[in-house]
Amino acid sequence: MALFNWNGDRKQLLSTLWIFLTVNYIYCDVFSLHDAKMLQAFLSGNVGGMQITENFLLYFAVIMQIPMLMIVLSRYLTHKINRITNIVAATLSGGVQTATVIMGGTLYYKFFSLFEIATAILIILLAIGWKKEEA
Repeated sequence: MALFNWNGDRKQLLSTLWIFLTVNYIYCDVFSLHDAKMLQAFLSGNVGGMQITENFLLYFAVIMQIPMLMIVLSRYLTHKINRITNIVAATLSGGVQTATVIMGGTLYYKFFSLFEIATAILIILLAIGWKKEEA
């Protein structure tokens, strides 16, 4: 008996997983504003030894745009491009999240990261196993 059985549209499933991933990213960042130490660090412009500059925020915006774009792209790209794009985007997103967790963080950050990294891995596995006849 399978724990998870998906017989629906793979594009819809991937898009939904990207929504889940994006909401986790956003909520973790919003949640951080409830932590007095993190809020003070943000206000000082230095978080965990990283200077929060305009360039840093631009890089962060580019990184965050990837999962948001994938919500739409997963639904409309053709099979081959969709498959490759999901693998690359989830590898980048999951890799960045893994790197930030290795650098440290609060317990709640690590908790959110567990779901974010697991979702990126699931996206990669679903994209790798996506056969053309399902498209």
